[in-house]
Amino acid sequence: MLKAVIIDDEPKARKAVANILEKHCINIAIAGVADSVKSGIEAIKHHQPDIVLLDIQLGNATGFDLLKEFGTINFKVIFITAYEKFAIKAFRFSAIDYILKPINPDELVEA
Repeated sequence: MLKAVIIDDEPKARKAVANILEKHCINIAIAGVADSVKSGIEAIKHHQPDIVLLDIQLGNATGFDLLKEFGTINFKVIFITAYEKFAIKAFRFSAIDYILKPINPDELVEA
């Protein structure tokens, strides 16, 4: 079973991702959720997830700011965002996928 952490500052987005994972990805357990860079860093350090589902905009900071806090990224990253313009930067952070909101469940399952 893979462990996942969902990091998004929008409660509805966190819930949507969680619902898709629970319904379609039975091999993934949601280990934690977070709504900011600070709480996201804490969740990752505490839960040691295999996968992080990460929004780009997190209040006044970004998902990139969060990733920069880790010397080595030893988890897979899937960005889920409303912003197309950050895709190239996301892949430079070794993202395994980049999904645009509103979330298409099929895209998330495939990722």
